[in-house]
Amino acid sequence: MFFGSGLRQLYRGLYPPIRRTTRPISGSLSRSLVLSSQRRTPEFSSFVARTNTCGELRTSHIGQEVTLCGWIQYRRQNIFLILRDCHGLVQVVIPQDELAASVKKILCEAPMESVVKVSGTVISRPPGQENPKMPTGEIEIKVKTAELLNACKKLPFEIKDFVKKTEALRLQYRYLDLRSFRMQYNLRLRSQMVMKMREYLCNLHGFVDIETPTLFKKTPGGAKEFLVPSREPGKFYSLPQSPQQFKQLLMVGGLDRYFQVARCYRDEGSRPDRQPEFTQIDIEMSFVDQTGIQRLIEGLLQYSWPADKHPVAIPFPSMTFAEALATYGTDKPDIRFRMKIVDISYVFRNTEMRFLQEVLAEPQGTVKAICVQEGAKYLKRQDIEFLRKFAAEHFNQEVLPLCLKANRNWNSPFAKFIMEEERLELVRLMEIQDEDMVLLTAGEHKKACSLLGKLRLECADLLEMRGMILRDPALFSFLWVVDFPLFLPKEESPTELESAHHPFTAPHPSDIHLLYTEPEKVRGQHYDLVLNGSEIGGGSIRIHDAELQRYILATLLKEDVKLLSHLLQALDYGAPPHGGIALGLDRLICLVTGAPTIRDVIAFPKSYRGHDLMSNAPDSVLPEELKPYHIQVSWPTDSEEEEALNQPHLPKS
Repeated sequence: MFFGSGLRQLYRGLYPPIRRTTRPISGSLSRSLVLSSQRRTPEFSSFVARTNTCGELRTSHIGQEVTLCGWIQYRRQNIFLILRDCHGLVQVVIPQDELAASVKKILCEAPMESVVKVSGTVISRPPGQENPKMPTGEIEIKVKTAELLNACKKLPFEIKDFVKKTEALRLQYRYLDLRSFRMQYNLRLRSQMVMKMREYLCNLHGFVDIETPTLFKKTPGGAKEFLVPSREPGKFYSLPQSPQQFKQLLMVGGLDRYFQVARCYRDEGSRPDRQPEFTQIDIEMSFVDQTGIQRLIEGLLQYSWPADKHPVAIPFPSMTFAEALATYGTDKPDIRFRMKIVDISYVFRNTEMRFLQEVLAEPQGTVKAICVQEGAKYLKRQDIEFLRKFAAEHFNQEVLPLCLKANRNWNSPFAKFIMEEERLELVRLMEIQDEDMVLLTAGEHKKACSLLGKLRLECADLLEMRGMILRDPALFSFLWVVDFPLFLPKEESPTELESAHHPFTAPHPSDIHLLYTEPEKVRGQHYDLVLNGSEIGGGSIRIHDAELQRYILATLLKEDVKLLSHLLQALDYGAPPHGGIALGLDRLICLVTGAPTIRDVIAFPKSYRGHDLMSNAPDSVLPEELKPYHIQVSWPTDSEEEEALNQPHLPKS
């Protein structure tokens, strides 16, 4: 996309002309808060030394005297210069007459990416020299004066999107990478979406924007938290992984509609969709149920959605956790393409295949399959071997590939073990067509579904590598996943329970009686929002009864309730029913822009290992600087340091 035209589309989409309307906000705030939804074109040259931006000049400006500031993008034959700012590009004509020798010297000798200020007249380009690819391509600037504001030294890379750069180099010189069109577009779109969200929540629905502390205390449950030393011996602050407790306390305080663009922290390594510090759109409401939260978020996203993307259709479809696992093998399914998991156990109830007989004889044994459309046509032998090896290494499971050829014959070494009536029923049940491939596995329900869910995504990647289009990047498919289990067995101790979401999630009303007999069967009032196979938000209706909260913490989760005494006490003082949600802003913008990682939608992100490559953070400090905090560094041995560096930096999901 061209630098100027891309940003022009962004501004046009996010600042549409709308006639003036005035609507009072309902409730007790109506006397003082009034919504004015008038849109104004933003003034990009107010308060600064320029009269116009480089991207806004058109034929309507011909004859005007203008002053522009920007970076030298390109110079041709010392006659023409392309000047760039964050709004676009414009061509400048370098004067050739002797009277303007000083101006020519400045513009011809300044290195590329130097910052200059030019003044001159907007003129038409000569006939035949117009550039239709450039929004300003019909005009140019006849320069009269020029000033070199700052000369640029030799750059570590060119400021061009088509020039390939390693991510490490981009992060090391992030201030240069920010000049690229891609980063300019991503960050400006992010800013405008957040602004529209604020407008929707505060002006249209009466929410209050409240900042919560980032210095808190360590509390049980959830991800690892960063510890911050204090000057009191042995006492530490903690950076909260979310404002969860504060938002609930705000509900107790009667601020019944809260939101915040919240900074959150997790002491865990990075992934393409995770950072040790990240941003949430954090929301909480009193006197609300699950449906109310869902409708709010649907309206929020529809209202703030960029105009240059496919519009958001509401309401979003909904699916239970059990249905998502059984149909897609994951709690965050990508519903843009088919390949649904089908239970085919009854097809093989009389099978002669020994390993299927053994699995089906088990109480939880099932046979499941997915149909890969045109898999027999596009997938090669090495692809099939990769899928089988993946299943064996990651799930210790066998996968049987069955291909239906154009002559209606089955191409598989296992086909001879399948009876004719089984083949016919398989074709009918899974709607198999010529050149399709079936991937079949057998085992316990959850394990078999999880395997096929992974293989479904692997197959989609392989087919798209071969030229098929399964997942339209311009299509945004939202999905609510609901009715999660309230508790899960601990990985390290399966006889003990941990919260599937967090310990403040309220149990499903119809399952409360199971808390005291079979807590592992209780469903929570927990809901996730999924977009194109990625979780972009999660929330729940909260426990507002102190006794119920204390029972879950102390009896079921075996947590020290003293650490949460402030919250339990608050719930005893007339806490209203409440619930909320948090949207992962970084991940949402990443999907909207089509960026490969969330690092491309954050101005100054951390690297894969959580480092700031630009400033070299984290960094060491002198021992005397640690003394006021009553701590000292225990330096690891060489072997311990090497082992730590080799550890995988993957956060808990």
